[in-house]
Amino acid sequence: MHKRTLLSAALALAALGASHGALAQADTFKIGLILPMTGQQATTGRQIEAAARLYMAQNGTTVAGKKIELIVKDDTSLPDVTKRLAQELVVNDKVNVLAGMGITPSAMATAPIATQSKTPLVVMAAATSSITQASPYIVRTSFTLPQASVALADWVPKNGIKKVVTLVSDYGPGLDAEKYFKERFIFNGGEVTESLRVPLRNPDFAPFLQKVRDAKPDALFVFVPSGAGAAVMKQFLERGMDKAGIKLIGTGDITDDDQLNDMGDGALGVVTSHHYSAAHPSAMNKAFVEAFEKANKGLRPNFMAVGGYDGMHVIYDALKATKGQGGGDALLAAMKGQLFESPRGKIFIDAQTRDIVQDIYLRKVEKKNGGLYNVEFDVIKDVKDPGKNK
Repeated sequence: MHKRTLLSAALALAALGASHGALAQADTFKIGLILPMTGQQATTGRQIEAAARLYMAQNGTTVAGKKIELIVKDDTSLPDVTKRLAQELVVNDKVNVLAGMGITPSAMATAPIATQSKTPLVVMAAATSSITQASPYIVRTSFTLPQASVALADWVPKNGIKKVVTLVSDYGPGLDAEKYFKERFIFNGGEVTESLRVPLRNPDFAPFLQKVRDAKPDALFVFVPSGAGAAVMKQFLERGMDKAGIKLIGTGDITDDDQLNDMGDGALGVVTSHHYSAAHPSAMNKAFVEAFEKANKGLRPNFMAVGGYDGMHVIYDALKATKGQGGGDALLAAMKGQLFESPRGKIFIDAQTRDIVQDIYLRKVEKKNGGLYNVEFDVIKDVKDPGKNK
């Protein structure tokens, strides 16, 4: 009899332990954040993780009764690694949302996993137009290269630039940047004399830039991924291309806020088009920059940081809207159509495309408060991804 009582008590305890484990699981909301924390795109990972942690510090770690757990994984920008990590996060960690995606190939590799497991995938960095079409569970909070490229192609011919050479990294976003800039620039009466493509891995810009110097266009249009802008700027100046009368223009990646101060005065006057600058004059952005720098030993937030920060906003708001009860489909539905004020300005998640609609700014590098900043001088409001119109 005594034995039976002990056995019953043990079974009751085991059941209690199991139900407590299930309860703990049910009370936790897990975000699997896959980022390049090492390698060429390490600045992307550093900025997005810092922004995600800042958002949590400011908005609490409990939402709709759920404890938010952020699980950060380093994929070193290798798509096979991204895919393996995403599978582990979904199967073993049972994450509720996948997020991050430093480069396009990583997002593309993860898309089938998001679809099969019905797990929302919030793309905070990668910027090829077609990404949101790779899975119905993808929502983007970064930008697309067509958004930025078309805006610049409209500005350039009105400002004395008639002949341009394009130089892009040879992968999805680079091809988007080249295509959409070129099409719009030619439509506006400009001429693209040559289109150069640089390998994504171990890029050496020197031979390409020498070719541009010899061609003597009015301007060189550049897209490189976040983190590579400083190398382009350095080699552009070393070859005296600015002194030869060739203007440097491009998407905001080349004057990345994360690296701009290290580029020196040679960067002054460079015109780019992008969706975010640390110098954006809104009160919300001033508070964001101040909080970000304070939390990260003076590190200035860049466009990757704002993609991460707003990605967390989208996740938190979806969790609130589903009152903490919803699975993947309910969360996804709550992410669609979100409209809110971001440090970059007003943004909108298009319910049909699940892509971001936002203002695109024309900016010029200027000295401000003792540092170099991308100072906005014009804006194109509510820009949808032009790639979705094709």
